[in-house]
Amino acid sequence: MIPLSPSSGAGSATSGEAYAQRVVHAAHQFEAILLNSLLGSLEHSFSALPGKKADSIADNYHAMGMQALASSLAAGGGMGIATMIIRNLLHSKGQGPSGQTQPTKVSGLSADESSRD
Repeated sequence: MIPLSPSSGAGSATSGEAYAQRVVHAAHQFEAILLNSLLGSLEHSFSALPGKKADSIADNYHAMGMQALASSLAAGGGMGIATMIIRNLLHSKGQGPSGQTQPTKVSGLSADESSRD
C-alpha cells in the first residue's frame, strides 16, 4: 500500500505533485471498489433465475466482468466520489483550486473536475 503523506525533503513541488498523483490513484481505486461492491450486489440480485443451477465457473466470469466494469466506470468519472475525495484531500493540503498556494497540476483530473468547488 502506498502511504498518502508527502515525504519531507528538498523539492517540495515534486513531492507535492507525487502526493497529488497518489491521492488521485487512491481515490479512483476506492471508487472502483465501492462500485464493484454495488454492481456485484445488483448482479447477484438480477441474474438469479428460478430453477437454474449455480455454476461456479460462470460466477467467476461474472465477478471478473463486474470488476472490469467498476474499474472502467471509476476511471471515467464514476459517481463523482473520487473527484470529491481528490478535491477535499488536495484542498486540505493547500494544493486544491481554492488553496492558498499554487494548485498542483494533476494528470488524473480534467479541467472540469479541477475547477469545481
